[in-house]
Amino acid sequence: RERWLKSVYQHCRFIAGNLSRYSSANNHLIGELSGLLVAALTWPCWAESEGWRRMARRELEAQALSQNGPDGVNREQAIWYHYEVAEMMLVAGLFGRANRVNFSAAYWRRLETMLEFVASVMDVGGAVPTFGDADDAVIARLDPDEGANVFRSLLATGAVLFERPEFAFKAARFDDKSRWLLGDAAEARFGALRAFGPQQLPVRCAFREAGYYVLGDRFETREEVRLVFDAGPLGYRSIAAHGHADALSFTLSVSGLRLLIDPGTFSYHTQRAWRDYFRGTSAHNTVRLDGLDQSKSGGNFLWLAHARARVVAFSSTPDSDCIVAEHDGYERLKDPALHRRELRFDKRSSALTIIDELICDGPHDVEMFWHFAEECKLELIDGRISIRRGCVELMLTTPPQARCEIFRGSQTPLLGWSSPRFDERRPSPTVRAALRIDGSARYVTQIAVLFQTPNADAPFADPFGGRMHSGAPV
Repeated sequence: RERWLKSVYQHCRFIAGNLSRYSSANNHLIGELSGLLVAALTWPCWAESEGWRRMARRELEAQALSQNGPDGVNREQAIWYHYEVAEMMLVAGLFGRANRVNFSAAYWRRLETMLEFVASVMDVGGAVPTFGDADDAVIARLDPDEGANVFRSLLATGAVLFERPEFAFKAARFDDKSRWLLGDAAEARFGALRAFGPQQLPVRCAFREAGYYVLGDRFETREEVRLVFDAGPLGYRSIAAHGHADALSFTLSVSGLRLLIDPGTFSYHTQRAWRDYFRGTSAHNTVRLDGLDQSKSGGNFLWLAHARARVVAFSSTPDSDCIVAEHDGYERLKDPALHRRELRFDKRSSALTIIDELICDGPHDVEMFWHFAEECKLELIDGRISIRRGCVELMLTTPPQARCEIFRGSQTPLLGWSSPRFDERRPSPTVRAALRIDGSARYVTQIAVLFQTPNADAPFADPFGGRMHSGAPV
């Protein structure tokens, strides 16, 4: 017992004297403060304990409000770290409340808005985009289910804490972790909230400070189409440690099936080529110029030059959604270039039009990348590409000037990979459309969203005017 308590004391003393104040003053700092607060509340055994508790609560509240924007998005621009920070805030807040150490209303409101973001970007199947880095760390592993969905668990706990029926609906069930944190009686409250159904969903479509926008139609139904568009900053502070060079990329899920994906992270400390690939521009559904990333890397957790994105216009009506955004990452080139992208989603025909405009004076090599979930099957059909998964089919029509290739698990070039979890990579289909320009240019890509008909052999209707036929598998 004496050795154990000495170890607790040493941990507290070391954390309090060595907080991450500089390059790692991000989720690391929130984790340190949360751990110190919990330890000081659980073992108030030493003269320093009261000071540790006061300092940890004060600084944790300040960091929670500064590291997470008013729109409820963690500033690291990495969805998994958004979860980690929200979970640490949740656990620390509940520990404090149980020990009569209360956080402010602003702290709890910021946590609630973070859960609003999760509910907004989560598709009807329970998946969220994997923008930015992810290390798969779970803060409160209180559910024995290996397939536990940490994002739905957050929403289950948040539904009861904040009396939010829409959180309960998205969570789908009251999980063991929420039961451990809130007690058995909370399950009945969760059930009563869920009975309200999918009201006010999605919660929000625009997260302007973070640069995330949700487009689509028929949310929370079997015919849901959900796009999440990224026009946000590269990451947090000058090093943007966990950000990816993914400006103007987006994900697409239909009927809760992931189709266009962000390929993920793979690993932090591996061969440099793999780390560079998964965080680089070619591993995202966007445009690359001259074989260079939008932002300039300086190491595994360092960006030397940041692409700055901004939204020009966003609108949503019963008939269509539209967003226009641009980034300046390629203005650092000898011949500066601006990339502007417009997405138009027609809700009547479930047709998506992507217009990429490159504003420059000289020649450039242009590559457009489209990354699909590993479960997708691709076919060449009359010069277009059919993507099929389950009951859903997409028809991808690339610019006629482009040379299209499909990669799956390619080493040269490094393309066609996804990482479903940390330290794991798998082959997955990627389409690259390449062309060369000489001065400003504008190109149109079209994606038709098609649902399976009762007769599986019948061709699908194409909202862009053609018909889909069987083709050779790729």
